[in-house]
Amino acid sequence: MAPPAAAVAAVRHHSPHLLLRCGGGGLLPQPSGPATLPFASRGAAASAPALLRLPPPRLSLSPVPKSLSASSSSHVPVRSLFTGIVEEVGRVRRLGPPLAPSSGDGGGGEAPGLDLEVETKDLLAGTQLGDSVAVDGTCLTVAAIDPAASTLTFGVAPETLRRTSLGGRAPGDGVNLERALTPSSRMGGHFVQGHVDGTGEIAAFRPDGDSLWVTVHAPPEILRLLVPKGFVAVDGTSLTVVSVDDEGGWFDFMLVRYTQDNIVLPTKKVGDKVNLEADILGKYVEKLLAGRVEAMAKVDS
Repeated sequence: MAPPAAAVAAVRHHSPHLLLRCGGGGLLPQPSGPATLPFASRGAAASAPALLRLPPPRLSLSPVPKSLSASSSSHVPVRSLFTGIVEEVGRVRRLGPPLAPSSGDGGGGEAPGLDLEVETKDLLAGTQLGDSVAVDGTCLTVAAIDPAASTLTFGVAPETLRRTSLGGRAPGDGVNLERALTPSSRMGGHFVQGHVDGTGEIAAFRPDGDSLWVTVHAPPEILRLLVPKGFVAVDGTSLTVVSVDDEGGWFDFMLVRYTQDNIVLPTKKVGDKVNLEADILGKYVEKLLAGRVEAMAKVDS
């Protein structure tokens, strides 16, 4: 499906040289300097413009399509992909109405989304307008870049605010950041889409040596997709599920010391919400099995 003409026009107007792409598309050179974290090498140091802004998308959790080609009459968007390995903990600078709201009513009179401005040290290098970044596990599109303030701004749609915990963020809060996967990146975690399935609630923390057990209450529709030793993304962090209790409505996992030092979760409190995304493999299996059961029921009837 072709991207909306308005979005394409906006991109060409604000940044004529910009080529929108999915998941980095392998178009960025490798970084020339050492990264803060061993897995945070997904962009190159590049001279950044004074200020770039792209009108934020409002009506979808999915990023703006990023496969625009002047030589092709049809555009097939490819979704961004992440690994759940956090590159950096950024700090919320501002969450509020857009400072430069775009024209229009935001679709059928619905209240517009918010701008989420995040301070970052490492992600500015190589990041461009339209790039996808997972913010606490939520795939968002970079709508503005301010190198002087070291901030990236994302448009957060109303549906995103309803489905995730981002609406509860306040200035100074830490957020996990990860740029979209490129073909040259190591797959240290699992396939994370950045499409949050819902929120859970931290039920308990329990130290175990220098590791930390975390128990999270989750809704049934997410719990049924989790299995022991399977994957789950919690605030965008790829983690291995240890136990699942469907009747009790919870699952747990363990954080080693290194992970504790490089993500936001250990700084949260019991009762805080976390964004949850189940492994996509479980979703496909569930749908395939549901179709098989339905077909068998029709045969039996």
